[in-house]
Amino acid sequence: MRITVLGASGGTGTKIVELAREAGHEVTAIVRTRNGRDTVAAVMDPDSIGPHVAGADAVVSAIGTRAVREPTSVQTDSTKSVITAMRMHDARRLLVVSNSGMVTDGDDPFSRYLVKPILRRVLKHPWGDMARMEDVVRASGLEWTIVRPPQLTDGPRTDAFRTAVDTNVRGGVRVSRADLASLVLRCLADPGTVRRAISVAN
Repeated sequence: MRITVLGASGGTGTKIVELAREAGHEVTAIVRTRNGRDTVAAVMDPDSIGPHVAGADAVVSAIGTRAVREPTSVQTDSTKSVITAMRMHDARRLLVVSNSGMVTDGDDPFSRYLVKPILRRVLKHPWGDMARMEDVVRASGLEWTIVRPPQLTDGPRTDAFRTAVDTNVRGGVRVSRADLASLVLRCLADPGTVRRAISVAN
């Protein structure tokens, strides 16, 4: 499979690229600054990333933001750019990494009524950006999948993670980036995940 990964220099993107290459996929890793074998492109410019999504069997966005206290639109704007580029080059399969924190469906009462209201106030800017990004993805008309992890860790790959479709994994509070990357590759190979939000947790 030919896979284009945006946000490939981040913690999640790095793992996705690593596992995809280990599995024998042809990977184009898009980064902002040159760092060896990866490809430099401006993700906010559809013309810049267009040649790198052309001919791709799947496009994965692992773009994130470090903004917590200030309004941000990094994920929304970059996703709009990616979708525009994909339409220009007739690429159809899109997977984006979001977050399960802003969703309460499937949560236990402790998380729903105590933990998440607090986190929602602290993380209102990045979570708001993710929510808008998800709306853009759903309206894209592409063959999309949204993957929603909880808190990410640098733990090992176990493949013992749990998943849920269009709801959260009950009691799921963290997942390793390696397991998240493993799920991403599984979703790309599974047509049953198209136009679905998949939550994951260890």
